[in-house]
Amino acid sequence: MEITLDQLLTSKEQRSKRQLELIAQYPASTLVCLTVIMPGNVKRNFHSLIVAQAAMTAMVNAFSSSIVNLEARDLVTGYEAYLTTSLTQREAKQLACEIEDEHPLGRLFDIDVITPTGEPIARTSIGCEPRKCLMCDNEARFCMRNHTHTQEELHQCIARLIEDYVQ
Repeated sequence: MEITLDQLLTSKEQRSKRQLELIAQYPASTLVCLTVIMPGNVKRNFHSLIVAQAAMTAMVNAFSSSIVNLEARDLVTGYEAYLTTSLTQREAKQLACEIEDEHPLGRLFDIDVITPTGEPIARTSIGCEPRKCLMCDNEARFCMRNHTHTQEELHQCIARLIEDYVQ
């Protein structure tokens, strides 16, 4: 099912609101937020569900005994999960970067550590490199802003990554 820009923006607003609620509910914990990277206007499909399941498994394994709370939402605008942990923000961001960088589907995970003011912590703030593009060695933001690759090329690349993962 295709989503509209309004649906996407509303979803982002609701995600921000939920993040602030969880920060207030668990003030002694660090909030980690997961979304699935799925370019285009179809955010929930067979591929995104495979990626979401892999991401959740990786997060639960990585954060294991430090998990305070975990909730997931499977929405038409995309899969999202919220994990609160007893780890420090820096420790949580380090684990998030390791998952994104080392998991076979990690390039399709967006794992943010959220500050008490609701802002995501940058990878570079803990010494990690910026995310690379799915298709080339440029920074992902560069290719996204410049529309370097077509959606069809991105979808084919994602399909290959998932196919290699499930085999």
